[in-house]
Amino acid sequence: MIFRILEDQHAEKSAEAKATDRRFMQLALTLGRRGQGRTWPNPAVGAVIVKDGVVVGRGWTQPGGRPHGEPVALAQAGDAARGATLYVTLEPCSHVGKSPPCADAIIKAGIARVVSAIEDPNPEVAGQGHARLRAVGIKVDVGLCAEDAAHDHAGHFRRIRDKRPHVVLKLAVSPDGMIGAAGRKPVAVTGEMVRSRVHLLRAQCDAVLVGIGTVLSDDPELTCRLPGMAARSPVRVVLDRALRLPGTTKLVHSARAHPLWVMTSSLSEAPAAMKLGAAGGHVLRVPVTTSPPPGLDLSAVLKTLAEKGITRLLVEGGSKVAASFVAADLVDEVWLFRGANDIGGGGVPALDALPLSVITGSPCLKARASEAIENDTLTIYERA
Repeated sequence: MIFRILEDQHAEKSAEAKATDRRFMQLALTLGRRGQGRTWPNPAVGAVIVKDGVVVGRGWTQPGGRPHGEPVALAQAGDAARGATLYVTLEPCSHVGKSPPCADAIIKAGIARVVSAIEDPNPEVAGQGHARLRAVGIKVDVGLCAEDAAHDHAGHFRRIRDKRPHVVLKLAVSPDGMIGAAGRKPVAVTGEMVRSRVHLLRAQCDAVLVGIGTVLSDDPELTCRLPGMAARSPVRVVLDRALRLPGTTKLVHSARAHPLWVMTSSLSEAPAAMKLGAAGGHVLRVPVTTSPPPGLDLSAVLKTLAEKGITRLLVEGGSKVAASFVAADLVDEVWLFRGANDIGGGGVPALDALPLSVITGSPCLKARASEAIENDTLTIYERA
């Protein structure tokens, strides 16, 4: 009977300890998300340092990718880090890059235990950070909230493993599956709350991509226009095979304030590229497809963006560009906003010639979340 009581007490303490660990790891994940869209090419890592049940340090990767989240938290904790537990959303780095290894800083600070959500697939880390910590007697637990961490670091993982960014496709469609009115005229498909949500999504991505058709018809800015968040605007990327981008567009006029990258073919005219460069744009040449329909090679586009450091790419349109990414199986996540009112005959289909069911009924995409946003709805799909 005494042994049963002791076992029950041990189980209760164990469950309580697991719940505590999860709570602090969730805090670290929340902190890490603050850096999304600003830390590329580095991952946005969150870190929390806890001693005797009290948070003594917290940090997240800073703009430009450094300092990393761990040294920010360690600096805040100071001497209180000795004997404490560090919760971190990604394996601490162990290699010398543009900053010293985080593993060495953790050891020097006297951290007693590290709870790490997931191993870093980067070959320069890949378990070596955890091994270095264990080698000096630090207790290391790996795998808590690993699924959440994998989702948050999907861009970093995709760039390391597949040499391309994690691709998020945003679609705002009417109930009858349209994204524009007859004659490709822009129309408000969803309400103001959805537009704010899209601006926040832009801020959480490294770059946003559209085709030249969308630029010519809508003249978008593609910035984050939430109050006080202009600096969180992503790199604007335009697919423009023949360099038709006019110098009068909002994108070109704001190229010195917010980066503008124009992806074009090797056959586009040099004078047009020079004009864009003079306006502050950056012209990148990539191969074209060898089979119809003619266009830029999307795999080459993504590879070039990854080489530039982009880890999370938001594809906003138009319908032909969206359909091309779907057809090429290059979409990892879909944010499908549905408005409340039909557009009717002559409207622009969401995915050009493809039915919307290639997303909603695809065995390769599963619905991860769904919510109502005033009169509109959002469903998020991700690669299965």
